[in-house]
Amino acid sequence: MISNHLLRTLLILVLCLKATLTLRGQDNPDFKVRGFHIDLRIQVMTPEALKNFAKELADFGMNTLVMEWEGTYPFKNHPAISNKYSYTREEIDDFISYCDSLGIKVIPLQQSLGHVEYILRNPRYSQLKEDQKDISQLCPMEDEASKALFTELFSDLAETHNSDYIHIGGDETYLLGHCPRCKEKSEKYGKSKLFVDHMKMISEIVIGLGKIPVMWADIILEHPEAAADLPAETIFVDWNYGWKISHFGDIPSLQKIGFTFWGSPSIRSHPDNWYVTKWPKHFQNQSDFIPYARQAGYKGMVMTSWSTSGVYGFTWDSGYDVLDMVQIRNNYPMSGFRILIASYAQALEQDAPIDGQSFALQYGKERFGLSHKDSQVLWKFLSADSELIANGKPEKSASIDEVKAKYDPIRKEINQVEPRRNQKEFEHFKLMADLRMHYLDFKAVEARYNSKDFSVVETPALLAKLDAILTEAETLNKRFMALNKGFLYDAELQEQNNIRVQQVKGLYDRLAKAK
Repeated sequence: MISNHLLRTLLILVLCLKATLTLRGQDNPDFKVRGFHIDLRIQVMTPEALKNFAKELADFGMNTLVMEWEGTYPFKNHPAISNKYSYTREEIDDFISYCDSLGIKVIPLQQSLGHVEYILRNPRYSQLKEDQKDISQLCPMEDEASKALFTELFSDLAETHNSDYIHIGGDETYLLGHCPRCKEKSEKYGKSKLFVDHMKMISEIVIGLGKIPVMWADIILEHPEAAADLPAETIFVDWNYGWKISHFGDIPSLQKIGFTFWGSPSIRSHPDNWYVTKWPKHFQNQSDFIPYARQAGYKGMVMTSWSTSGVYGFTWDSGYDVLDMVQIRNNYPMSGFRILIASYAQALEQDAPIDGQSFALQYGKERFGLSHKDSQVLWKFLSADSELIANGKPEKSASIDEVKAKYDPIRKEINQVEPRRNQKEFEHFKLMADLRMHYLDFKAVEARYNSKDFSVVETPALLAKLDAILTEAETLNKRFMALNKGFLYDAELQEQNNIRVQQVKGLYDRLAKAK
């Protein structure tokens, strides 16, 4: 028989071991950088919301924020780059100082080859375009002009940011070798050389400022031939949102050269939008990728959260001057995704892969005070099959009505749950469910209008349905404004509401004219 003293001793040892494992990530972190990426291309958070979010990240054990300021950064010598939601210099300084007080370093992300529409839309920078109509990318052959521009941009960012790093972008540069000069160089030396020569110049600017360049890894992995020409201190970020390991290329080969890698999963990415979030995909992404990155010796982890696709639509004037540009595909604001941020933090703390369902059930109990039954309802909502509608047809189901029939009971169940704590956070789930049903109702009307056997005699009936949808949209818009007030600017909340209902109003106007 084991004595009581021995039992107590064993219990103490077990508790100590448990505590050691729980704190392993804090005392001896696998990832030196435990970060989160904030995308401010749209859905620009207010200064107060940024601070609140940073505090929550610090409470979760994060030590790094990668800020993709895009047009919200107030460049002193390049005011044309800043948009109407641009922060002031004082707001930038105050935010970074606040993050310092939390133990969080702020890394600025400044795209320097692709994803630069917000720069190239301005006539001041038109000479840098790789293409007149697709203004997503700089021409890497305009090296002197690019060097002058980015020396000023990075110098400005280095002045306000005290992190050791600057993220220089470099992803999805699909126009490599497009213009005649780039095509000639690409055919002679390869796309890798074309890409590396430009990014080497950008990296050297950053290094000259006493910073370490950080770069998305996809393009160098696809075209690795000239990778060794990049500065040895360059850090590559392997972004993996649920695909196979080494999706872009052979990572170990670049590690053997001596390059450091960070990993980057996502909590909002394609095909997520206002009406669909692939929750199981994002939980699984954390479960698969974070343990792999730990095993592969990655030195950092940065969770991305994309507000949109990064692809723009344009209104052009003669000469391809940009009159207006709008992001294609918007996601629900980050205010509704705390559960995925919490699971990310937990995934960093434990050796075993995180289990999305188990985490969600526990989160429901601890965060919302839900019963086991209601936590199961939460998981049913999160794991619901969220088909998109393309060309009037669902991805898998036979009809939109079938999709609605499957989803409506889930929507009703989640709306009946009454959490005891953090009710506002739970209201985001309810609104997401109602927005999805609203979307399906509209898509059913749209599909009927576009069907081969549609008859104009059906117009009054479809108009009546659209009237009901538009009436419901007013209620949903008010809920959206109330839930996100203070998180995003009021003007942008209104813009998001207007964009979301634009397609419904457009179809209503066409039907009303044909009546």
